[in-house]
Amino acid sequence: MGATHLPSTEFDGTEVDEQREASAETVLGGPGVEMVQLLDVDGKLGEDEVYSSYAKRLDPEKLRGFYADMAAIRRFDQEATALQRQGQLALWVPLTGQEAAQIGSGRATQPQDYIFPTYREHGVALTRNVDLAELLRQFRGVSNGGWDPKETNFHLYTLVLAAQTLHAVGYAMGIQRDQQLADAVGSGADAAGDAGERAAVMAYFGDGASSEGDVHESMVFAASYNAPVVFFCQNNHWAISVPSTVQTRVPLANRAKGYGFPGIRVDGNDVIAVHAVTEWALEHARSGKGPVLIEAFTYRVGAHTTADDPTKYRELAEEAVWRAKDPLDRLEKHLRTEGYADDAFFEKVKDDGAELAAYVRRTAYDLKSPDIRQSFANVYAEAHPLVAEELAWFEQYSAGFAEEAADEASEDAR
Repeated sequence: MGATHLPSTEFDGTEVDEQREASAETVLGGPGVEMVQLLDVDGKLGEDEVYSSYAKRLDPEKLRGFYADMAAIRRFDQEATALQRQGQLALWVPLTGQEAAQIGSGRATQPQDYIFPTYREHGVALTRNVDLAELLRQFRGVSNGGWDPKETNFHLYTLVLAAQTLHAVGYAMGIQRDQQLADAVGSGADAAGDAGERAAVMAYFGDGASSEGDVHESMVFAASYNAPVVFFCQNNHWAISVPSTVQTRVPLANRAKGYGFPGIRVDGNDVIAVHAVTEWALEHARSGKGPVLIEAFTYRVGAHTTADDPTKYRELAEEAVWRAKDPLDRLEKHLRTEGYADDAFFEKVKDDGAELAAYVRRTAYDLKSPDIRQSFANVYAEAHPLVAEELAWFEQYSAGFAEEAADEASEDAR
């Protein structure tokens, strides 16, 4: 079996499989699929009977902010990729192509909301005021995280596929109970705040992770307990080398129907639509109406990680189609057409990106590896005799290298 022919189902290679694949392609990517889009590829703003009212809340300053955010995170992504190629990072997970999905959704959250990311949500991290240079600590292998989630309500990255969806629902159920207690003890809205002040949780995951059992279990619990959580699926079309047409036969947003809560498919390259849909979903969750599933229909332009080679499993022509839908180009056209931004603005955005990249590079070079002994100290909250024994062995083992180096130096001196 060659790289151009990947296994899909038990009917692989049969007429049945070909029919189902054709059907899936139509459902997943055809023009007849219902999808929320406000800003088209030419930068023209359309109308939607539900979400246009949310889009109208966005003034030119906010739209310029969206563009600046997307440009900044793309420049950061390029710099981090270069750092990995130069041996400064062990691995990097690119996000290019998914800027609108992340910036639009992240900017729709409120400070009291709590975010559970996967390992690619660098744009969401930016919207939550996480120092982007701190993201590099984990990928350099000098930290288990890099930032304090309590300061930003942005959780540490989760490398285990879909595990964060379970954490998110549990956290949302905790928020729900805290708010119910506040309502019972106090005087309703005066005690816990109205829907605008209450908190919701947002869980990010990809189309590949949607096949994990954890996602199913999370949605069952979220629906059963009406948890204030928004599931945000970035369908970037590729779970490493497995296309989304193998992951599902229907739009991922449709899965929400099986659990009994709303599912929305949005153009993930349209930052205005993503922001509007996410704002609606978070209001829905905060007001006690339960969970929502958002499927942001976007595309991973680059590799899955810097250890991946996408040319082995997809065509360059496919990438070209999606590059024509670039989220930054789309918003730039809108800003210029409406007179909201000029050359000076875009030049400043470019300069700010270069400044950010330089800062990130300096910080990466300055990152110091922690003392390995700290890893032994972190195993248990209190001292443990077995760990102490292992540390003693490690120190003795390490000392042997120092003695060997000293002997070699002595030999050279003679």
